[in-house]
Amino acid sequence: MKAFLIDRYGKHPGRIGEAPIPAIGPHDVLIEVHASSVNVLDSKISTGEFKLILPYAFPLILGNDLAGVVTEVGTQVTRFKPGDEVYARPPETRIGTFAELIAVNENAIALKPANTSMAQAASLPLVALTAWQVLVETAQLKKGQKVLIHAGSGGVGTVAIQLAKHLGAFVATTTSTANVEWVKALGADVVIDYKQQNFESVLHDYDVVLNSLGADVLEKSLKVLKPGGQLISISGPPTAQFAQEQGLSWPLQQVMRLLSFAIRRKARKRDVNYAFVFMRANGAQLQQISALVEAGIIKPVIDRTFPFESTAEALSYVEQGRAKGKVVVLIK
Repeated sequence: MKAFLIDRYGKHPGRIGEAPIPAIGPHDVLIEVHASSVNVLDSKISTGEFKLILPYAFPLILGNDLAGVVTEVGTQVTRFKPGDEVYARPPETRIGTFAELIAVNENAIALKPANTSMAQAASLPLVALTAWQVLVETAQLKKGQKVLIHAGSGGVGTVAIQLAKHLGAFVATTTSTANVEWVKALGADVVIDYKQQNFESVLHDYDVVLNSLGADVLEKSLKVLKPGGQLISISGPPTAQFAQEQGLSWPLQQVMRLLSFAIRRKARKRDVNYAFVFMRANGAQLQQISALVEAGIIKPVIDRTFPFESTAEALSYVEQGRAKGKVVVLIK
C-alpha cells in the first residue's frame, strides 16, 4: 500500500512510498482510509519532540486522524463490520493514518457522523477529543462558568469554542485581527485581538483557561484566573502525573516534575490548579462527539484540502500556524 513515511527524526520532508498492509489483531479493525487531517502533533513527532515519551520505529507512517470504511475485522471485534463508515484518532503507539490502510483497535473507533463528508469527519477526532478531554473530563466545565480558549481560530480552538458554548459557558478567545469576526461567528462571547490587546489586562475572574501556546502565554494566563481556577495546557510543560499515567520510568517522571515545577509553583501562589492534557484515543467519547455533530452543535471547520501526493505540503502549511480550522489530506 502507499503511505507517507519518515525514515528518521529531523526537519526534513517525508516521502510517499510502499509499506506493508497492516496485520490485524483479534480486537483490530482494518480501515481503508479515505481522508486524514494534519495536526501540529505530526510535525512534533517528525522532529523527535516526543521520542522520550513515544519511541517509534522507522520507517514511521505519520498521521493521527482518519475517516474511512471498514474492510476487515478481527476475530474478537463486536461493534463494527465491513462496510461501516468510521472515524478515529488511533492510539498514539499505533499512528499512521497517512496511508491507504490502517489497523486500529476497535475501542478507538466510532461511526462517522451521518451528516459529514469523509473530509469533514477526518478533521475532527484529535481536536474534538482534545477539547472534550480538557473541558468535559478535566475542567468539568459547568453552565455559567467563564473559559478562555487561546488560539480560537486553530484546530482545537474552533471545536473547543463550540463545545464550551454547548456546555453553557461564557467563552473568551484570542486570535489575530483578520479572524475576530470569524471566531465570533463560532460562538465566542469575547474576542481578544492579540495584535491590539493584551488578554491578561482585559480578562479577569475566569474559571478555566485552555492553553495551546507557548510559555509566555501560559504564565500570563494565570492572571485571568480566579482563585480555585484551572489552567489546562495541551502544549506543555508536562507533569509527573502525566508521566505516571503514560507509564514512563521514574527518572522521566522526575524530568517532567522539573519541567513543570515553575508553572506549578506560580499557579499554587495564585491558588490555581495547573494540569497538562495529552489527548488519548477514546471511541466512546468520539461517539458522544458524533451525536453533537449530527445535532448541528459542533460543525467541522476546514481551511484547505490537499491531495495525498501533497502531504508534505500540507504539513508545511500547518507548520506556518495560519490555518483557520483544520487541513485535510484526501487519500481516496
